[in-house]
Amino acid sequence: MTRDITVCISLDFDAMSSWIANYRTESPNALSRGEFGRVGAQRLLDLLGEHNVPSTWFIPGHTIEAFPETCARIHRDGHEVGHHGYCHEDPRKMELEEETAILNRGSALVEQLTGKKPIGYRCPSGSFSPNTLALLEEHGFLYDSSMLGDDYTPYYGRRGIKAPIDRPYTFGEFVDIVELPFSWSLDDHPFFEHTRSKRGVNPGLADPDRVYRVWSEDFAFLYEKQKVGVFVLTLHPQVIGRGHRMLMLERLIKHLKSHIDTQFSTMGAFASRWKRQNPFSEARLAQ
Repeated sequence: MTRDITVCISLDFDAMSSWIANYRTESPNALSRGEFGRVGAQRLLDLLGEHNVPSTWFIPGHTIEAFPETCARIHRDGHEVGHHGYCHEDPRKMELEEETAILNRGSALVEQLTGKKPIGYRCPSGSFSPNTLALLEEHGFLYDSSMLGDDYTPYYGRRGIKAPIDRPYTFGEFVDIVELPFSWSLDDHPFFEHTRSKRGVNPGLADPDRVYRVWSEDFAFLYEKQKVGVFVLTLHPQVIGRGHRMLMLERLIKHLKSHIDTQFSTMGAFASRWKRQNPFSEARLAQ
């Protein structure tokens, strides 16, 4: 089998928004952890530029307003900007009208930054409402990267999933949204970020060599066994931007680039190519 492997580096530039919305804090100490995202973002842009690697940044509207110069550089350097809510809200807790308003507000700020509406979405807080996928389709989004139903193989999203305890699982119906799978094991936050909340403690602070081993071996399985697919890495500037982690990330990028038949792409460019090769009409027929 001929290899066809794409690496998509995605960055969730949450900055202060996740501390405000998800941890419900006004602590200057916690918020300053988000402020470090600006420092990490500049380091990441330097690294990506040095190695000529395109990437996709999912940016809440709140971050665009807080750090306009950094966000302008992201766009100026040629990286894709995707939708990540306004202030890292949880759609599960929203009525349709509120979720629509936030989707429109975030899109408007991305369009103001880049000159065009976003085509990619990653759900803040990691959970959809019953309306999210229909809204994304209605608003012309090409792809989402929030679901975990595969690892290396994209698929079309489904709405109307039912999971009753006393009846069979219902898979729902396909929507015309390409799903580029997300994975917590390919996300820097659980490994590195030390947090305490009512939900418990995430110890974080992992040894970068351990994380490098996990990420590189996940890629090795794709390269050696599956041979075709997409490797989606999820990073947060305020997390990965610390010095020792940046050195590990640079080592990983060099390792990935050393493999033949492997290319780096924005998620939008990859989703467009995958959709051409796998038309939505065929997915509906297969349902």
